[in-house]
Amino acid sequence: MLLAKLAATRSTCRAAAVGAVVVKDKQVLATGYNGPPAGAHHCTDMGYCYEGISRCDADQAYPSRSSHAEANAIAMAAKKGISVDGATIYATLEPCLSCLKLIIASGIKEIYFEVPLALRTDGQSFAKLALVNEGLVRMERIQLSTDTIAQAVAFLSNPTSLPRPEPAYMLED
Repeated sequence: MLLAKLAATRSTCRAAAVGAVVVKDKQVLATGYNGPPAGAHHCTDMGYCYEGISRCDADQAYPSRSSHAEANAIAMAAKKGISVDGATIYATLEPCLSCLKLIIASGIKEIYFEVPLALRTDGQSFAKLALVNEGLVRMERIQLSTDTIAQAVAFLSNPTSLPRPEPAYMLED
């Protein structure tokens, strides 16, 4: 999940930063974050999403310019010829119905997410639950422990790639 959170820092969406990472056999296959399609202007660079609209979530009449982090991670793998069949995806936000269907279709078997989507009453929550209950994919909410976050902050706050000191048990008296 920590890598998904780091991927989210690359988000160019003005409404929310979302990241995803696809993993299989303890290997990272692809990462993704939400932002407009490759080659399109980034909302953060333009200062708005559409002319006269600062954020896509400010006016529900317009769809988001961003592709979702999960879709971008799967697209990145496909573009590089990497199969995600049997993989796991970690995302900072619970997948929407469209992303859930894409995740299932791509062969990903497990989804771990940090933040749940707001409950919807338009049938999407029901449809998502039905797909999960069919056993097509396993989905679980997880959160990083405070210890993991503290270790990550300590590690990221200091220079990396420097020789590590010898462990105390290796030093001679």
